[in-house]
Order: sequence, then C-alpha cells, then structure tokens
Amino acid sequence: MTKDFAALKNIRKIHMIGIGGVSMSGIALILKKDGFEVTGSDKNYGDMIETLEKNGIPVFIGSNADLVKDADVVVYTSAINQHDPEFVRAKSLGIPTYERAKFLGLLLSSYEKPICISGTHGKTTTTSMVASIFIDANMDPNVQVGSKYEKLNNTNYRLGNSEYFILEACEYVDSFLNFPHHCATILNIEAEHLDYFSDIEDIKKSFKKFILMLPENGILVINQDDMYCMEVLDDVIDELQRKNVRVLRFSLSDPDAHIYAKNFKVNMKGFYTFDVVDPRNGKSYNFYLTVPGIHNVYDALAAITTCYAYGIDFSDMKKSLSRFSGAKRRFEYKKKIAKGVELYDDYAHHPTEIKATLAAAKQKEHNKVIAAFQPHTFSRTKELLEDFAHAFVDADVVMIMDIYAAREIDDGTISSKDVVDLVNKNGTKAIYTPTLEDIAENVKKIIEPGDIVLSIGAGNITHLADYFEDYSKKKKIQGSEK
Repeated sequence: MTKDFAALKNIRKIHMIGIGGVSMSGIALILKKDGFEVTGSDKNYGDMIETLEKNGIPVFIGSNADLVKDADVVVYTSAINQHDPEFVRAKSLGIPTYERAKFLGLLLSSYEKPICISGTHGKTTTTSMVASIFIDANMDPNVQVGSKYEKLNNTNYRLGNSEYFILEACEYVDSFLNFPHHCATILNIEAEHLDYFSDIEDIKKSFKKFILMLPENGILVINQDDMYCMEVLDDVIDELQRKNVRVLRFSLSDPDAHIYAKNFKVNMKGFYTFDVVDPRNGKSYNFYLTVPGIHNVYDALAAITTCYAYGIDFSDMKKSLSRFSGAKRRFEYKKKIAKGVELYDDYAHHPTEIKATLAAAKQKEHNKVIAAFQPHTFSRTKELLEDFAHAFVDADVVMIMDIYAAREIDDGTISSKDVVDLVNKNGTKAIYTPTLEDIAENVKKIIEPGDIVLSIGAGNITHLADYFEDYSKKKKIQGSEK
C-alpha cells in the first residue's frame, strides 16, 4: 500500500537525526516503503542501523551538516543536542524540523483508526499482543512497537493495508499527546519519569488530556483494578459520555468489569491459564499464555478487551495468544550458561516492573533466582529509592551495577550503593557489582543447577549474556568430538 499522507504533501526527501532509535527506525522504514527518500544519522552503529541499510536507507555515523541541505523535512529524536550540526544547519536553511513524536502524529493523522496502547508498564507486550491478534484475524494492521517482535519479522514495525495503526504510546515528555487516536488503551498509571513530571497528580493530568483527545464515538479501554486509572476516569467520564465514547473496563477478577478473568491456574513454567467470558454471547473461553507471570495476564486482558472492541472473535484471540512468545527483552530467554542454569533478559527498570518480573521467575521451577540489575537514570533511582528496596523480595541474590545515566548527569546525590544498602536492610542479599564483568564473575562463582539468572534494566545490562558461553552449544561440540 502507498499511503496518501496528506500532511506530507509535496515532501520528497526526509532526513532523520538519531535514526537508529527504536521508534525512529520504524518510522524510517514505513516512510521508505511508502516511497519517500529517507536518509539518516546516528551517534552509534547498532542492529537497527544494519536493518535500515539493508532496506536501502543510507545512515551516517556521527553528524554531518551537509546531509540536510537537500532535505524537505528534518525529523529528530528528542535525545539530540540542540547544538547538533545537522539540526543547526536545517534551522539556518529554513528547512521544517519536527521532533519524532510530532512527526509520528502527522503520519497517524492519515489513518482512520489509530489504536494507542499506553500506561506506565506493559505497553510493549500489550501492543505486541494486540498486533498479533489483529494480524491473525486478517485485519492487516499497521504497527509500531517499542521492541523487535518475531510476528513482525523480528522488526518493530509493520506496514499493512488497512486504516488500523496499532501504536505503543509513551507518556514520557507528553509524547502521546501528539498522537491522534480512535482507541486509547490505558494499562495502569503510576509515578514514573519524575525527571519530567512533578508528581503523580501531574502524571494523571497528562493521562486525562490523552483520554480527552478521543474523538466522537471513540473507544477507551481502561484497567478497573488500577486506582489512578479509575480516578482519572471519574474526572473525564462526563465529557466521554457527551462525545459518546465507548468505555470498556478490564479486571483481573471483578465481574462488574466488561472483561474479567477467573479460574486461574499456573504451571511450573509460570504460565497461566484463565477463563474469560464473551459479553456478546455469555460463552466462556479458556486462555493459555506461554509468557510467565500474572502481569502478562493483565496485558492479555487489555489486549482481549481492545480486540473485543473491534469485533474480533474470542476463539481467534485465544488461538493467537496461545502462540504469543513475547517481545524482545520481556523475560526473553537468552541461553543456558551452565548445567541446569538458564539466563533471561528483561527491560524492567521501574520497581513495579522489577517486582512483577521476579514474581514470574519465582513461579517457575527453580533452585535460586539470581537478579543482575542496572538502575536506569539518577532521577528515577533517587525518587523511587524506597520502592527499589522492596522490589527484589523474590530474588535470592541481587547484583547491582552502577547507574546507567542515559540522558542525565551525575550530581553525586545518589548511587547504586544506596540501593544495595537498602535492599540488604530489607532482607535480600545484595552485592555491589559496578560492571558487567563484575556481575559475570560473581554469577559464575555462585550458580548451581536449577538456578535462574535474570539481567534486568534498560541500559547495557542486556549484554550480560555475552559474557557467558552457550552451555548447550558447548555440550554439542564436546559430544561431536567424542
């Protein structure tokens, strides 16, 4: 499909600064496949840049002001320095510049039914689940999600041939307020991104604005079990009723919700089965997930409710979710690192997410749960320090790296040692291991058959697996030598 992007009329060439980011790269590939000439630059070479180049998008590593001179539009990530040579040159030449979220909003305005999945936790998994169900139901959606996913050919986007655009919509710096949407799915609301928001009330205000952007006859899917979600809903319900917005609530157990789960069972792998009743006919369907943890049941209920709103059969949803294998970095199996020891990787970087991930690990058959954690940003670590202290109760041992600064500068008021001290005081053994090398050495000393090792965090902790040989392959090689 070649989409008629009305907002990009008379645009031929688009240059993207910071093109290697998860969202930027997905936008670039969508534009390229729709016939635009796309170029880009990024500070570092990564796997997404390799994908872009394979799709005919040239990428310059570093910054070169000459790259923008022929561009009709320049799109930039919010992470760039405003003194970036390409950005400065574009401004001096009078070339229109758009921050990533604003530009994505322009693209979304060309679709009749954008479906925006938002909330503090679970966005990537739920977006991937909704996308999977829509694809399997032959609804041919357009998709952009915050991680690679096998159903999307191990990319983070899909270019479909319909008016549905399923999008992971983040609240950070109010990004999601740039996205027009026919459906808003709100998973949860919690204190997060406190380097931008002042407090939980500020966050709630942002979600209210997001919900009130819904058009006449739009759809709101919201978590009935979440206190702040319900407070926000109470504040906007009159306006939603005036606009005839359809409100659908989901719950883990409350039969007053439109979609709720019952008859839970969990196996030794931490996988849940549960029943959901189709409100249209009263028929009960038994769902089976192959991703661990009760938090994934919540994500599945959000996905089921969203897809129910668009008329998809429960039998199709059941089949699709039973095959859902999870997005990258969401309790992702990496390798066997010793006899009977498996290493998993998870993006969790907020205390609630960490707690959910470790609870899922605890439900799996195991000897010890060993968590390797890298705090992400000084502001989050400082503001949520007490919550981090209680997040590791389901781990037997926690190894904590130095804080991953990301966009911030260390002001010396918080360190990983503060987290280590509080986790130890809370009764879980914590060890300060500043580098990946330190973690790997310590893990090798204490692992025993049956242990589960989890690398947790949003920074380079994801590369912990690289410090271990794949024991499965090692055994195969030894076997072949015999």
